[in-house]
Amino acid sequence: LLLKAMCPEKLILAIGAHVYRSLGEQFIIFPSTTMSDLWNSSSKSTPIVFVLSTGADPTSMLLRYANDMNMADSMGKISLGQGQGPKAEKMVAEGCKNGTWVLLQNCHLYRTWMPTLEKMCDGLEESNAVHKDFRLWLTSMPAVYFPVPVLQNGVKLTIEPPKGLRANVIRSFIPMTDHELCDSSKEKEWRKIQFGLKFFHAIIQERRKFGPLGWNIRYEFNDSDLEASTTITRNMLELDGKIPWDTLLFVIGHINYGGRVTDDKDRICLLAVLEQYVTPKILDPSYAFSSSGTYRCPPNCDVATVEGFREFVATFPLSELPEVFGMHENANITFTTQESEKVLGVVLSIQPRESGSGSGKSPEETVIELLIKQQETLPGLLSNENAHPDSFKIIEETNLMSSLGTCLTQEYGRFNELLKRLLKTIKDLQKAIKGTIVMTGELDDMYNSELNNQVPEMWTKGVGYPSLKPLASWFDDMVLRIEFFRDWIDKGMPISYWISAFYFPQGFNTSVLQGHSRANMIAVDALSFEFNIEDTDDPQEMEEPPEQGIYVHGLFMDGAAWDFQDMVITDQEVGIMYVKFPVINFVPWQNKKHNPDKWPAPLYKTSVRAGTLSTTGHSTNYVLSLEVDTRQTPTYWILKGAALLTMLND
Repeated sequence: LLLKAMCPEKLILAIGAHVYRSLGEQFIIFPSTTMSDLWNSSSKSTPIVFVLSTGADPTSMLLRYANDMNMADSMGKISLGQGQGPKAEKMVAEGCKNGTWVLLQNCHLYRTWMPTLEKMCDGLEESNAVHKDFRLWLTSMPAVYFPVPVLQNGVKLTIEPPKGLRANVIRSFIPMTDHELCDSSKEKEWRKIQFGLKFFHAIIQERRKFGPLGWNIRYEFNDSDLEASTTITRNMLELDGKIPWDTLLFVIGHINYGGRVTDDKDRICLLAVLEQYVTPKILDPSYAFSSSGTYRCPPNCDVATVEGFREFVATFPLSELPEVFGMHENANITFTTQESEKVLGVVLSIQPRESGSGSGKSPEETVIELLIKQQETLPGLLSNENAHPDSFKIIEETNLMSSLGTCLTQEYGRFNELLKRLLKTIKDLQKAIKGTIVMTGELDDMYNSELNNQVPEMWTKGVGYPSLKPLASWFDDMVLRIEFFRDWIDKGMPISYWISAFYFPQGFNTSVLQGHSRANMIAVDALSFEFNIEDTDDPQEMEEPPEQGIYVHGLFMDGAAWDFQDMVITDQEVGIMYVKFPVINFVPWQNKKHNPDKWPAPLYKTSVRAGTLSTTGHSTNYVLSLEVDTRQTPTYWILKGAALLTMLND
């Protein structure tokens, strides 16, 4: 607990060290199992089950072993799905008779056939007519409907994709032959581009471990993407003339890999990564993939064999540094902290309710105290009865409420719904604990959430706003949000707007543009924002509203920092994960054009960054992009995964 409070990123290492000291090395090192081990552990009546994880496929490994055992030619293979059941049954029957192997792939895709599979496996144990050389191989993702007896009686192996950049690149070279390495009329270029593609494939897979810093959404790129890109690249190189780099970038980035990408910012990041490897620079012997020069094409790339490529990759560091991804070293702290949170989340989920000490408070008493405190500090409902004249101002020319007044009305209505839900559930849970009403499943979940300092789902589902804060911080933050809107209603329009307080900041931005549109008779579709960054992050220093637009404050920088001396974005300091962003002057601008020298910093509501398209046509997380000055190219910050956030997680 002390380590979690003081240095959470070291928690996983500390747990590993504790297990090593207490139980021994065998409990922290995963054993490696070979296909021959599986074969020796199995029998004609014992199915061998590969439990798959995303991005891993044991088929090629099994086929190589089947070839070594002279079973590849006679081996039956079928991918299960609708209508494949009779074919699979016939294949198994022939295998039992002739003593061949049968591979049934993707069992999880044929749910209705699973009872038949169970009966078939039971029949293998009871029958004496099964050939001694017969083996049944099964692959399946984890599924609740997979037959339990098959798992209990079978030999099971979990297949996971390789972890680490080095392991990923080596794995890409395993199925490759020397002939494939030389199979091009432009052999010299082909060898280097191949290596670059495999390195790119490993990079985009390993970026996932950094969470939102790597990708907003976790994509499951697999070997088929690399294989298709390799084939297309070879065909492109066979064309007469120069290498079509732009075409390769488009096909690989937008189609082969980009076809899986659903987030616009992730697509930009994918292309930024790809441009480092599909580039004429890769043909230069001095070109390196990282600033340190550790990662590059092999020096003997023109003549090396596939084994030589593998040996060269084996010299890469076992644990890669974030610099190879273009990231700051703080990215590793983010990764280890996320892993620690996952472990603690599992521990909390299995935590018993019983009190650890007879002299301490019971869980019921603890929750009752929390509920009473929450009820006492719960703000009153927001109302426009004694509102300031400017808060809900009516425009004389149109006889309509101002756009910001409409936005305020919608926002305080949402908060009132949340306050009503909070008050009702807090009272109900107190009654349920005392036994005066029935403890429903929802109230029981709320009880556990209160005990574990988590925001109850009853408070977020339907009426809540996106937030990753623990319960105590969430409650304080909610009170501050309501007080911001109460001040706006009672005292008039603020000098600077706390954008983090809004349920729907996109609607607030639209209200600002709409107000400018009405005042200047400009079509709102032709308007966007120009961003003027102020030289302070304290909104209290703003003595009066700006001449044009509005002041906005409350943003945080993730993956970057701000240089107040030169007024540009800059690198983080080591160990400082987030910093406040300066106050910004949002100025409505007609027909604004993007400045390619500035970095369009994406703004998200939470650090998760991933969102879905809501019924309003806006993302549930992404707000907008703010153009900021930078010394480096925009690509530099794209690779770092830098972004702006409206709130932190603590």
